[in-house]
Amino acid sequence: MTIKKLILSILTIIAIAFISFSLYSSVTQPQIQTRLELYQSNLLLHAAEWHPQDLDSNSFQQAREALIGKDSYEAGLIQYKDARDSAQKQLEKQQKNLTNSSSEEDNSETATQLNQNINQLKSLINEFDIYIGILQVEKNQIDVALKNWRNLIESEAANQPLGETAKVLVGIWSTPAIILPDAETLIQKNLEGWFRYRALKQLYKLQERQELLEQLQTQEQEIAEQAVFKLVAVAGIPGMGLILGVGLLIFLGVQWLISGKESLLLKNANLPWEVTWDGETIVQVFVVGFFLVGQIIIPLGLEIFKSFTNWQPAMIGVRVQAGYILSSYILFSLGGLLVLYLSLKSFLPLPQGWLKFDFRNGWLLWGLGGYFVALPMVILVSLINQQLWQGKGGSNPILPMALKGQDGLALALFFVTASIAAPVFEEIMFRGFLLPSLTKYMPVWVAIVASGFLFAIAHLNISEVLPLAVLGMILGVVYTRSRNLLSSMLLHSLWNSGTLLSLYILGSGTP
Repeated sequence: MTIKKLILSILTIIAIAFISFSLYSSVTQPQIQTRLELYQSNLLLHAAEWHPQDLDSNSFQQAREALIGKDSYEAGLIQYKDARDSAQKQLEKQQKNLTNSSSEEDNSETATQLNQNINQLKSLINEFDIYIGILQVEKNQIDVALKNWRNLIESEAANQPLGETAKVLVGIWSTPAIILPDAETLIQKNLEGWFRYRALKQLYKLQERQELLEQLQTQEQEIAEQAVFKLVAVAGIPGMGLILGVGLLIFLGVQWLISGKESLLLKNANLPWEVTWDGETIVQVFVVGFFLVGQIIIPLGLEIFKSFTNWQPAMIGVRVQAGYILSSYILFSLGGLLVLYLSLKSFLPLPQGWLKFDFRNGWLLWGLGGYFVALPMVILVSLINQQLWQGKGGSNPILPMALKGQDGLALALFFVTASIAAPVFEEIMFRGFLLPSLTKYMPVWVAIVASGFLFAIAHLNISEVLPLAVLGMILGVVYTRSRNLLSSMLLHSLWNSGTLLSLYILGSGTP
């Protein structure tokens, strides 16, 4: 064995261990999907308050039910209860971990982190209890809501802001009502969105402050109208794409039955690439270019830079964080592409059909068609995946920041990272190089499946492996059929753009 092969073997073992550890670590991390569902529930609650006077009642009611559902309060109650149960399970696990760590030596940092996690989860559960109670009131379960709020008051959170807010809510929904002096201030400060509106509405009714009540209802009608349009964008537009995708799948299936090998689905299906390098080169590109450069050298270099300059982007603002993420990804991409070039330099010029960028030959239709086909397939797998992971398993770190950050420049930087930089780099690496290289050792369809799973695993979040693998396979099918990287780049960019757009709309949803 040469020194090069020995080093590459060691790096491969380290890379496999690192990836395995990262996937294992992501098991207990929350998915962004849970937060997205709560944001969407909040939009639904706002939208349910929209009652325009100039619309026909029957047709409006039908359209309203189609978009919002018959009982948004019940849907919201179920969603918040599920979120609370998930948080409670995480809390119990963290408390168990803290108990186990207390018997170990030199565990002060671990214990501190666990205590922080426990306190955050307790606060989150208290917040859910407040909101669940308000939804229970809307479902005429006032006694149950009062009992839950009183339990919160009697807990360790009694003198904390949410405990004080629970006292206010118990007072205004009790019979007879008791209005605390600072009731309005606590509601304004500690409740958000529709929940704030509903509590203030009850308070103003009890205080007989008709002018403020009318102002509140007028403001809520404006917010509710905005929520309806946001729901149309978040659910309606993808819903139309979903229907179009199902129709396209049916068309492709019928065409395959009729045309057989001449169908679009089987175009170039069994045509491998000419591969002049061996498996060692494939491993070298990904272990050195993707793992060593992307996961060790660049992160370590950035950490050294931050330690010398005492610069912490997370403490400065979302714009700086977005710029830092984009810069890091560009460095990672350039490093990976440099390793790819150096690894293939001795094989230049590449055989015909490699890393092809062709603005002709229907790349646009392949990219768009692949996107619409991906919608129903990935959504179906994602729904099944959600049941498996129950809100855990980690998420891309960009997504929570995009959800919370409503700064225009920051969102533009997130867009460049996710919808331009990532599709270009990842499609060159996974579809442009990896997939064709694998056809030297396996049939094309097996290479599509293998490259799809490797693409998913590279994202290092275990809950995303299945849906991303399906997306990776669809990207592979589009590339192998079109033989054009522009097609898979377009599909990849559309997918990431749609995700970011939904996050932006949901994140801007509830004042």
